[in-house]
Amino acid sequence: MSTILGIISLVSLGIVVYFSYRSGGEAAVGYGFTGFLALLFSFVGLGLGIATVRDHRYFRLFPMLGTILNLLSIGFIGFLLYMGSRM
Repeated sequence: MSTILGIISLVSLGIVVYFSYRSGGEAAVGYGFTGFLALLFSFVGLGLGIATVRDHRYFRLFPMLGTILNLLSIGFIGFLLYMGSRM
């Protein structure tokens, strides 16, 4: 589940950045809301990934992959906020 949430959040952020770029950098309110939902998905996915990695009954590939994807998504959102505040 954490891997799926990480993929959803990264894909939605990529789509939002692409559409914002196509419109000349003018992001609509819906793009910001999508970024906020991606951040929520990332935090939930990160929590699920960490909880599942600690459980020894599960195969560790997908929880680790989900944890890494969600950390990348949170880092990408932080980078976007940082770059937005510098412009």
